[in-house]
Amino acid sequence: MSAASPRTTAASRTTNHPSPVMSWLRLLGSELRLVATRRRNIAGVATLAAVPILIAVAVKVWGAGGDGPAFMGSIVSNGLFVGMVALVVELPLFLPLAIATISGDAIAGEANIGTLRYLLTVPAGRTRLLTVKYASIVIFSLFATCIVAAVGLLIGVILFGAGPVPLLSGTQIGFAAGLWRMFLGCCYLAAGFAAVGAIGLFISTLTEQPIGAMVATVLLTVGMFISDEISQLDWLHPYLLTHWWTSFADVFRDPIYTGDINRGLITAAAYAVVFWLAAWARFSSKDITS
Repeated sequence: MSAASPRTTAASRTTNHPSPVMSWLRLLGSELRLVATRRRNIAGVATLAAVPILIAVAVKVWGAGGDGPAFMGSIVSNGLFVGMVALVVELPLFLPLAIATISGDAIAGEANIGTLRYLLTVPAGRTRLLTVKYASIVIFSLFATCIVAAVGLLIGVILFGAGPVPLLSGTQIGFAAGLWRMFLGCCYLAAGFAAVGAIGLFISTLTEQPIGAMVATVLLTVGMFISDEISQLDWLHPYLLTHWWTSFADVFRDPIYTGDINRGLITAAAYAVVFWLAAWARFSSKDITS
């Protein structure tokens, strides 16, 4: 019997032992499928998508008069602003709640249903499992933000049409350029929500009750919003993650004002790194009993 050729042997090894990158991507794909098929996550995304539809219908029927969030008065002139108004409306609670649901369930949910020990014997490795969990949170943060803007854009164009986009600086840009700026705004907000996800991931390593982790993450986010409204705590405001979220509107200036956007991104990155490392430190030394 002839010996196997080197190429056949190498191919066999590749098939039987996938590279670490492919193994990581496979684990990430499995995690994303799990996130996408859970009923509560589907219901949460449906709720996020319902808000811009409600806003657009309400403005169409009753007009955009009275007090309202930024961009409200611009809806009737360009449907693109429905998505922007929806982001402003969902910024304080709905979007952070969606991220808290995913991140709070990341580790605590696995421990609660008894699958965490199994995952660690695949072998996945604690660090690799934690990076996969956080990567799925980051991807969901971008998806959730974009779905709000996309549904708002779609219903807005249907009800109010499209055209040149008026900027906060008083100038106008083309509709395609407006779409690009809205996407930049979504990416900026997603960075902030990803930082919330890091907080939720850390809290998720502290408990086996996912509901508790979700509630704690939401309460911390709401607490930062409340603190940001207290003038006596103005020294604290620049260090609050949520303080910079409304700066996403700066992408609708001409030129784009990057001062607050850059500070917001730095703050989000700092929160994300600190809390992911805290989650890693806790999870890597945690006794897994379920």
